[in-house]
Amino acid sequence: MGEKEKDFKNFSLQELEGELQRVKRKGVFRKTLRASLYALIVVAAVTVLVATLWLPVLKIYGSSMTPTLNESNIVFSIKTSSIETGDVIAFYYENKLLVKRCIAGPTDWVDIDEDGTVYVNGEALFEPYISEKAKGDCNITLPYQVPEGRYFVLGDHRATSADSRNSVIGCVAEEQIIGKIVYRVWPLDEAGKVQ
Repeated sequence: MGEKEKDFKNFSLQELEGELQRVKRKGVFRKTLRASLYALIVVAAVTVLVATLWLPVLKIYGSSMTPTLNESNIVFSIKTSSIETGDVIAFYYENKLLVKRCIAGPTDWVDIDEDGTVYVNGEALFEPYISEKAKGDCNITLPYQVPEGRYFVLGDHRATSADSRNSVIGCVAEEQIIGKIVYRVWPLDEAGKVQ
């Protein structure tokens, strides 16, 4: 008789059945753990893919969009090619991500008077989202026609915002646009749709 056979003869049937159950549970535990880890990896990969390709999450820096968006707000944006007047958009400018409001689209005429009232195609804009009007840092010749394939953007805090009123930033090309800001998720007490 081999050494292993002697060892098994010293165990009772109950002890052998208990050991068999323990080995089976250990195998089930490993399979469950492996399946759970694979599921977590897949969920994380899908989340990153969705956040990168369709629903980018952004953190707001600066005060150019107050009172609509404040420093450290966290927002969702949706990738879309249909940008409309009044939409808050995120776009790339010199490797920075800026957030501004779309005021006028391609071929629209924009004019801003000395008190800061904005006119698009000769009509004054109704802008309930700003707390004070200001002409701001404007070095473009007004009235100004938005070039084809570009958007005229302004920050909601008109006195301090660097935006399309200055030729340094200018109008935003369609390919610069990341997406439309649709929802604020942080801070929780301010969570909701971005108007």
